[in-house]
Amino acid sequence: MKGLFYDDSALESCRWGEFLPGAQSTGGRGLRTLALVSSLVPTWPRMDVNKGLPAIDSHRDLHVWIIENLRMEPVPEKAYGNFFEEHCYIVLHVPQSLKATQGACSDLHYWAGKEAGAEAQDAAEAFVQQLQEALGGATVQHREAQGHESDCFRSYFRPGIIYRRGGLASALTHVETNLYNIQRLLHVQGRKHVSATEVELSWSSFNKGDIFLLDLGKVMIQWNGPETSIPEKARGLALTCSLRDRERGGRAQIGVVDDEVEATDLMRIMEAVLGCRVGNLPATRPDKSVNQLQKASVRLYHVCEKDDDLVIQELATCPLTQDLLREEDYYILDQGGFKIYVWQGRLSSLQEKKAAFSRALGFIQAKGYPTYTNVEVVNDGAESASFKQLFQSWSTKQRGNKSFGKLSKSIQVRPDVGKLQSRPELAAQLRMVDDASGKVEVWCIQDLGRRPVDPKRHAQLCAGNCYLVLYAYQRMGHVQYILYLWRGHRATTRDVKALNCNAEELDLMYQGALVQEHVTMGNEPPHFLAIFQGQLVVFQGHTGHDGKEQPAPATRLFHVQGTDSCNTRTVEVPARASALNSHDIFLLVTASVCYLWFGKGCSGDQREMARTAVSAVSGENKETVLEGQEPPGFWEALGGRAPYPGNKRLPEDVSGFQPRLFECSSHMGHLVLTEMVFFSQEDLDKYDIMLLDTWQEIFLWLGEAASKWKKEAVDWGQEYLKTHPAGRSPATPIVVIKQGHEPPTFTGWFLAWDPYKWTNDQSYKEVVDGSLGAMPAICEITAELNDFQLSRGPSNGGADPLTLQTLKGSQDGSGNELQPGPKAGDASTNSHHSSPRPTIHGSLPRERLMHQAVEDLPEGVDPARKEFYLSDSDFQEIFGKSKEEFYSMAKWRQQQEKKQLGFF
Repeated sequence: MKGLFYDDSALESCRWGEFLPGAQSTGGRGLRTLALVSSLVPTWPRMDVNKGLPAIDSHRDLHVWIIENLRMEPVPEKAYGNFFEEHCYIVLHVPQSLKATQGACSDLHYWAGKEAGAEAQDAAEAFVQQLQEALGGATVQHREAQGHESDCFRSYFRPGIIYRRGGLASALTHVETNLYNIQRLLHVQGRKHVSATEVELSWSSFNKGDIFLLDLGKVMIQWNGPETSIPEKARGLALTCSLRDRERGGRAQIGVVDDEVEATDLMRIMEAVLGCRVGNLPATRPDKSVNQLQKASVRLYHVCEKDDDLVIQELATCPLTQDLLREEDYYILDQGGFKIYVWQGRLSSLQEKKAAFSRALGFIQAKGYPTYTNVEVVNDGAESASFKQLFQSWSTKQRGNKSFGKLSKSIQVRPDVGKLQSRPELAAQLRMVDDASGKVEVWCIQDLGRRPVDPKRHAQLCAGNCYLVLYAYQRMGHVQYILYLWRGHRATTRDVKALNCNAEELDLMYQGALVQEHVTMGNEPPHFLAIFQGQLVVFQGHTGHDGKEQPAPATRLFHVQGTDSCNTRTVEVPARASALNSHDIFLLVTASVCYLWFGKGCSGDQREMARTAVSAVSGENKETVLEGQEPPGFWEALGGRAPYPGNKRLPEDVSGFQPRLFECSSHMGHLVLTEMVFFSQEDLDKYDIMLLDTWQEIFLWLGEAASKWKKEAVDWGQEYLKTHPAGRSPATPIVVIKQGHEPPTFTGWFLAWDPYKWTNDQSYKEVVDGSLGAMPAICEITAELNDFQLSRGPSNGGADPLTLQTLKGSQDGSGNELQPGPKAGDASTNSHHSSPRPTIHGSLPRERLMHQAVEDLPEGVDPARKEFYLSDSDFQEIFGKSKEEFYSMAKWRQQQEKKQLGFF
C-alpha cells in the first residue's frame, strides 16, 4: 500500500498539511492522498515468540499480563488493578458459562501507561494480535490509555484502579503484603469507577473537590475535600479499605478527615508529613466527563483499498442501520470523537485485521482527536453491546450463540405466566410481574385532580386525557404496587403536569412503595394490556369536565392489533380507506351496522382475539367482512375506495441487544452516564441513580439516599432517549423504582438477586463512626509526635527530616512498635525545641518525679517523660520491667501504666 485516501467531505475539518511528516496531497475526484508513514503500518518489535503464548486458566474470567523486557509476564491476582505508568499491560476477560448465555464475547485490552515507551506499546499491540488469532473471532479488542480507560476496562477492577509511579522492579513485585515501610499520597477520583494516582507528597497536590489518601504503612488517612459528595467519600473509603486488606493484610488503621477542625490528631500527623499548609486550597478541577449529547453524533466510514491506496469515505450518519455493514468490507465508526470503533467483516482479509489499530490511530490523528481516544475493534458476529446499540436495530439471526433476545422470541409464542413468581428472569423477558389478576384502580386526570373511573369503563381510555392505573399484587407474602402513568397522544402539557403531581400524591399515600411506569399511548407494555384482558380501547376524543366523552361521530374506524390478551389493543383511527392494512383487522362502526373487516394477511389468532376485543364498541350486532368482498356500504362509509398498505408490520427485533446498566449524573446541565459492564446487584448503591436499558424499557433505580432526585431521574431518562445515537423512540416506557421495591421485571435482568441485601446496609457515616474500629496506631503516632516535640516544618511547607525519620521508624516491616524518644540533652532534640531545658546528667530520686506537678519538677526534666529520669533499679522496681521492655510496648500501654504509677 502506498497511499491513504480520505474523502474531503468526510474529514473537511482536518488540517491535511499538518497530519504527519512527509504527507503528500494528490487530487482526483474530490479525494486527498496521504503517503503512508511507518506509524500507520504495524511493525512488531523483536520478541521471543518461540515460547508461545501464556497459558489461560479456563476457570478464571480475568487475566492480566505486564510487558516486561518485551515479554508477557503474568501479574499476581492480588495485584490486579495496580498499573505502573512506565509499562504496558494486556488484560483478557473471558466470560464464564453463566455470562455466556447473554451473548457476551471475550474482551482483550492493551493498556499503555502515560510514561510507557513506543517499543513497549508496539510489543503490547503485537501480543494482542497473537492472542486474538489464538482466541478466534469472538473477541473484542480494546486500546486503553492511562486515565482514559473504557467503562468495560474499569468494570473489571473494583473498587478501583491504582496508578503507580515509575516502573516495575525486575522481581515483578506488584504488591508486597504487610509492607509498612511506605509513605505515599494517592489522588482519588471518580464516581462509580474510582482511580487513585500517586502524586507528590505535598499540600500542593490537594484541591477542594477530590479525595486524597495519605498512606503511611500502618496508618492510612483519607482526606475528603470540602466539596466532595457523600457517594464519592463512600467509594473512596471502599478503595482505602481494599488497599488495607490487600496490601496490609487488613492490619493497617484507617482514619478519615471529613472536617479538619474535628480531626485534630489526624491533621497533626498529616502536617508532620506534609508540613504546614500555606494559603488556601485550589478549587475543584474541571470535570472532563463526556455527556450524552456529545456521544449522540455517530458517523460510519467505509475503508477499502483502491489500487495501492487506502480509501476512507464517509458512508452514513445517525441513525445507522445494520444492513450498511457488508461482510466482505471494513468500516470505521466515529462516535463524536469520544470513541473509535473498527468493524471487520467476516470475509475481510487477515492483513486488514492486523492493521486495525494502526488504521484507527491514523484516523484519530487525521481528525485531530486526542491520542488517548479509546479504540475498540469488533468482528462480524461478535460485536460488543455498546457497538450494537449505535444502530436502530440489530438482528442475531446469523449468529450461533444464545442470547436473552432469543429466549424472549421463543417464549413470546405461548408464555407460561404461571412461572413468573419463581422465575424473575422470565418475568423480565415477558415484561410481566404476574398474570395480571391483581386489584386495579383507574383515575382520569381532570381539572388538575384525579377522578375515579367506573370499573365497567376501566378499559376505555381517551387519547385527549391522562390516566393513573394502580395495580396491586402479591409477591413473597407482601403486597406490591405498580402505578402506570398513561398519557394520550392528544393530552395537553397541563394535563401531563397534573398527571405527575397526582402520581406523587398517591406515592406519598403509599409511603413511597409505588413503582411508577410512564406509558405513552401506543407503547403500552404487555402487563398493562394484560390488566384489561386484551379489551383496551382508546377513543380519539377526550373526557369532559362532567366525566362524559365528546359526542361521537356517526362513522368511526377502530384498528385492532394483537394475538392474545398480553399484546392486544384497539385504537380509533381516522375513518378513511387509506387507514386499512391487509395484515390487520378493523372495526367500522356506522349508524346502522358494524363491519368487522379481516385483512387477507391476518392470522386465526388475530381473528379470535378481535371478536372479543371489539365487543365493548360494537356489541353483538356486527357483520364480518373479508378483504376483497366488501359490500358497497362499507366503502361509502369510508368516503370511497383508496390505496392502503399491504405490507406486514413486523415487530421490532430486539434479539441483538443486551441490557446495559449506567450510573446517572449531571454536568453542566447535561446527562453523564457511566456504564457498569458485567453488572450485578453489587453495583447498586444507596446513593445512586442507576439507568437500566433493556431496549424495550428504561428502568431508573433510585437508591435510598437519592429518592429526592426522582423528578430529575425521569428527566434524565427522557434525555437519554432523545440523545441516543440509535434514534430511540421517546415513547419508550420509563419505569421509576425505589430501593427495596424492585419488581421481578427489574430484578430478572440480574444474574442473581438478594432481596435482603440492604437489610443491614450501613451508611457512610456509620462506617466511619463504627466499622473502622479503634485506632491504636494513630494514637501511637500522635503520642510520638508529642513525645518528640516535632517541628511543624520548615518554611518551604515540607516536613523536617526528624519528622520523616520518626514516622518511618513507626512503619518498619518487622512489626516492632515505635522506639523510645531520644534522651534529654540530645542535640537533635534540643535543636527542634523553641525553649530547650537544661541538660540533666545521671538519675533522680523517685520521690522528686512521682506524683509531681509540672512546676514542681527539677529543672531540665521533660514532664512528658518523667519516668525516663529514674535509675535503672528504681525503674525495674516500680514498673516491673526494664526501660527497654517498657519503651518497646505500644504507646497507649505506656501512657496507661504511667497514669497508674504517678508518672503521667
